[in-house]
Amino acid sequence: MAVLLNIETTTKNCSVSIADNGKIVAMKELNNGNYSHAEVLHPFIEDILKEAGMLIGELEGVAVSKGPGSYTGLRIGVSAAKGLSFALNIPLISIDTLHSLSHAITVEAGTIVPMLDARRMEVYAAVFDKTHKQIRTIEAEIIEDSSFLEYLTLGKVYFLGDGAQKCKEIITHKNAIFVSDKFPSSEQMAALSHEKFIRKETEDLAYFEPFYLKDFIVIPEKKKKPVF
Repeated sequence: MAVLLNIETTTKNCSVSIADNGKIVAMKELNNGNYSHAEVLHPFIEDILKEAGMLIGELEGVAVSKGPGSYTGLRIGVSAAKGLSFALNIPLISIDTLHSLSHAITVEAGTIVPMLDARRMEVYAAVFDKTHKQIRTIEAEIIEDSSFLEYLTLGKVYFLGDGAQKCKEIITHKNAIFVSDKFPSSEQMAALSHEKFIRKETEDLAYFEPFYLKDFIVIPEKKKKPVF
């Protein structure tokens, strides 16, 4: 038996679930177009514990989506996961966000490209085969009409995630398929976190940090001209 809490906050979708041996027993998420994670994350955890009829002390591990993704979202999710792991003295497990997102669809043939929105026409993306095995590393890239052409020439390529929608007008190859309404979710984390828990692939609480992929850039406010 492995009762794990899964936390996903890398995008505007705030999602938490409790899974027993990889099977979800309670789940709650909110994707209202805003980053409301700071307000709803802990109440959501309390709600799903009640729904599952469990006490927080019954959790055997905490899994968190490690990125890439929103800087603020990652900090909130990882801070919560590390805090719970430390307080309850249970293992911390990290799940690659794009790998988890790739499991949101099942295909019989072709390639899966999960994408997360970055700045302007930039995305965070990786490439997976039909078995969800990663075949290209995660990259931050500017989307052009030739993007992913090496995969598109070989067969169907399924693009999903909040970064995929802005690529529709640029990637127009006949083999490009855009799957809508798919976001990183704790639903897909459940089986992955269970596998890592069984293999004892856990993180060091003292040193674990989110995978930002790119440095966080603070854009300074423009100085107001003095009024005389």
